[in-house]
Amino acid sequence: MAGSRSSAGSAGSRYLEIAEALRQSILDGEYPLGARLPSESDLAAQWSASRGTVRQAVGLLASEGLIGSRQGARRVVLRQERRHSFQQLNSFAQWARAMGSEVASRILTRTTRQATAEETARLGIAPGSEVLDVLRLRHLDGEPVLVERTAYTDWVAPAVRALPDDCVSIMDSIAADAGIVAHYGEHLIDALAAGSEDARLLRVRRGSPLLRQRYLTYTAAGRPIEWTDDRYRAGTVAFSVSNSAAAAPLERHAGPGVAGH
Repeated sequence: MAGSRSSAGSAGSRYLEIAEALRQSILDGEYPLGARLPSESDLAAQWSASRGTVRQAVGLLASEGLIGSRQGARRVVLRQERRHSFQQLNSFAQWARAMGSEVASRILTRTTRQATAEETARLGIAPGSEVLDVLRLRHLDGEPVLVERTAYTDWVAPAVRALPDDCVSIMDSIAADAGIVAHYGEHLIDALAAGSEDARLLRVRRGSPLLRQRYLTYTAAGRPIEWTDDRYRAGTVAFSVSNSAAAAPLERHAGPGVAGH
């Protein structure tokens, strides 16, 4: 773990620096599952920071679900890194269960509307075509971690409309019920600030950082299935990508890697 540092820098960013160092120590296994963190006074001395600043740092980790939030006791590590590899052709639900996590989902809205210009280009559909817009909230171990906004093409939409609101995995269900199977995908990853709706659903402050994954999935024949915008609460999941210098560009483009949902 990083040692003590000078107190230079704004108080507003100081607690973020301490939180990031503690977070990394937890994810690296320095503090394993069930371990107790040092006391606030010990952390304050190590970082040459006030106890109030340290309290902000551990409070942030508690809000992410990494450590226990009980007051009057040293914080206990509740979990470590959730890593989702793009090499694995599985759904969000399959991935979560493989980690031993409890997964739950709720479809909040299903709306048929005209595709946006971006959706038209991504899905390869004609301008003016309709898509099924689905807003869904995902939970891991009882905490909201992911807001999904997905546009389904018209040939997929009937299978998605038929699913219950509490369907745990849309991709698994439409594969089993309608034979619509995702074989590969293309992913874009960036970060953005939480808007009002995302903040409310994920129980974070407006403007909090979110990890965004946008992806397009295809059938084995190359037919687009969905264009999805997934927004994760900070600290709830990490993506793993393995690269090889031996892989040709076309192999990278068309290889496995549907994170799914």
